[in-house]
Amino acid sequence: MFDLYHITGGDLDISPAGDLRPVDQQERGRQRILRRLLTNPGDYLFHPGYGAGLGKKVGENIHPGEWRALITGQMLLEESVSSSPPPHVRLSLIESGVSVSVSYTDALTGTPETLSFDITR
Repeated sequence: MFDLYHITGGDLDISPAGDLRPVDQQERGRQRILRRLLTNPGDYLFHPGYGAGLGKKVGENIHPGEWRALITGQMLLEESVSSSPPPHVRLSLIESGVSVSVSYTDALTGTPETLSFDITR
């Protein structure tokens, strides 16, 4: 099954043929994880519990243990993330925010994956 290529906060992407670009496999999983982590609970009308709400945490005090548990729990809700071994979350303070790096195993391929992004003001 294909989804449309879309990075959270950006526009839909166009294929070389001028159609909307599809996405599948590992990239689809990465995009879905990022969307889940950055979406605020309640933003999706028909799925009020969807999302970790990391974007809402900008400016709050950072509680590393709480953030790691939140990220890990939300990631395990995605079909592309294997529960064994569980995702490993690293947080680093950066100017005006937090840098997040997550190592996990793709459940479909069994390959190790890494996803990194920044949460800034």
